[in-house]
Amino acid sequence: MRFDPEQEELRRTVRTLLERAAGGDVWRLLAEQVGALGLAIPEEYGGAGFSVLETHVVLEELGTALAVPGFLSTTLAAQAILAGDSAEAKAELLPGIAEGETRAAVAWGGAVQASADGGGWRLTGAANHVWDGGEADLFVVPAQIPNRAAPAPEPDARAGLARESDARTRLEQEPDAHARLEQAAEAQAGLAQASDAGSSRIGLFVVAAGDAAVTAVETVDPGRPQARVEFRASPAISLGADPALPDRVLDLACVAISAEQVGAAQRAFDLTLAYAKQRVQFGRPIGSFQAVKHRLADLFTLLESARSASYAAAFAAASGPELTVAASRAKAYCSEAFTTIAGEAIQLHGGIGITWEHPIHLYFKRAHATSQLFGSPAWHRRRYARAIGLAA
Repeated sequence: MRFDPEQEELRRTVRTLLERAAGGDVWRLLAEQVGALGLAIPEEYGGAGFSVLETHVVLEELGTALAVPGFLSTTLAAQAILAGDSAEAKAELLPGIAEGETRAAVAWGGAVQASADGGGWRLTGAANHVWDGGEADLFVVPAQIPNRAAPAPEPDARAGLARESDARTRLEQEPDAHARLEQAAEAQAGLAQASDAGSSRIGLFVVAAGDAAVTAVETVDPGRPQARVEFRASPAISLGADPALPDRVLDLACVAISAEQVGAAQRAFDLTLAYAKQRVQFGRPIGSFQAVKHRLADLFTLLESARSASYAAAFAAASGPELTVAASRAKAYCSEAFTTIAGEAIQLHGGIGITWEHPIHLYFKRAHATSQLFGSPAWHRRRYARAIGLAA
């Protein structure tokens, strides 16, 4: 489970680029000089024909710098298109993504319904907290497809994450609270089915940004803009009818996010270690105190364990076997590891850690934001337990 010399050289190239460029130039240079957006896209669609391992390396470095909003979303959307069986969508959309001309986002975790319209599809509903949605040219959207034997359920835009806490409070008071809470968690992860399991299924669709209403959403993480995306009978292209497709995309999303989390956790740890060597208290650096040494050692152990989980998921995504097990394990572990490391980093920095002038607060915010994306750690632990046969 090691990256080869070419992949490590890619890592060094991206790291150097991030040290020398900033802002919009990074996206352009990644596309033009590195070809990063097309690394995992086959050559027939304008990509480099590599695998998700190369993308994983890039994402880890971008996570370290909290750089290039839109890269994770766009590469994940490309993998969703590739995972589908729509030759039309692949030929039409992937070349633009590979060249860096098309930005994309995955509108996950909302309440969207699909309806047949002649030979095509239309989507109605809304997705909340869509990462990088404001700059996206197209959206990959999971939507419920009603079976012919039953009427389509009415769309309910209230299922967004903004009201999750209120819904959870109500659900806890009901007799079947455990089952209902599981449904709410699945809605957050973007895999919720209709209340009647036989009435609908989940499909993946592509919608042009011009056919959706996009509203910016203010969040605590300034480096990862979000948007609310509403679909009003928006024309859509189906990515395929395989019922396993949404789970495949969810797995790939978890793998990609874990790469970002590990890179960001590494940087938060490095900043904290450097500060512990420089900050003097009682006439000596605080890093020389045994209690601080122990805390830093625990954080380093946690970081390396998270890295192992993330790399294992990346290699599982490249080779195929037991991807769901590795992906949910990585998402749960890396989310909690990053949150812990970022929180301890704030504590060890002391007063300067809660100022706008120091960057460590940005890693703390990113940790909490990424931990909830595509399912919380608790939800993924339950998913992992089911995948290995520990839960019914």
